[in-house]
Amino acid sequence: MGFEISDEFLGTFVPILVYWVYSGMYVCLGSLERYRLHSKVDEDEKNLVTKSAVVKGVLLQQTLQAIISVILFKVSLSPYLSLHSLIERSKLYGWITGSDDPDASTTQQFSLLLLARQLIIAMLVIDTWQYFIHRYMHINKFLYKHIHSQHHRLIVPYSYGALYNHPLEGLLLDTIGGALSFLFSGMSPRTAIFFFSFATIKTVDDHCGLWLPGNPFHIFFSNNSAYHDVHHQLYGSKYNFSQPFFVLWDRILGTYLPYSLEKRATGGFETRPIKASKDE
Repeated sequence: MGFEISDEFLGTFVPILVYWVYSGMYVCLGSLERYRLHSKVDEDEKNLVTKSAVVKGVLLQQTLQAIISVILFKVSLSPYLSLHSLIERSKLYGWITGSDDPDASTTQQFSLLLLARQLIIAMLVIDTWQYFIHRYMHINKFLYKHIHSQHHRLIVPYSYGALYNHPLEGLLLDTIGGALSFLFSGMSPRTAIFFFSFATIKTVDDHCGLWLPGNPFHIFFSNNSAYHDVHHQLYGSKYNFSQPFFVLWDRILGTYLPYSLEKRATGGFETRPIKASKDE
């Protein structure tokens, strides 16, 4: 019997490949100063970690996440241990799919409406999870100092630093958040390949440090590279926690910081808060 690569394994490794390919594209575009949110000089001087250390940190995190994901996928092969199968057989699955038949997953025809519903649920689940974990890591001084501050060593974000996190943060935010979005959306492993690849591209774009004309992420999402750049600045560290898709929770819970995007005299753009923090 030949070796067959399953959709579950592709769902783990394809987003890793997408991360580096898409990051590399932005590295090339980063030489265009007129589209940068910070100058190249600022990127080199203000960041508190070397680029080689960032690459090593991201590779370490991706390796650990891949190992954990493979283990989880192997465990899920058992119908008695698969949380996904338990959800499919619960009333929750009927709410997700709009069907009252627990076995509808094997007979229901694929439709764009079902796909859209699954993707929206997955996006809302991962957004909700990451908002509250991310925000708590800023509130809790111990967690910020020992875990989340690693990501904020990048005061001037750039594409391949998007996943430069403490390994524990990567596990909490990305691995667990991704698993929850997969389970509660009811998506198939094949759909998950595209969803997590898209989420990876979105995360890279949010950290790319560029404001490119015609960028669809800037057109369709308020949560974009400028929005996230505000969070990486000192004045915005208590705001704009939402990631990676919407700004829903920031708006609901009052942590949304409006900003303006203005052209710098030396070229490029600069984000500026419209209202100052009350704590300043």
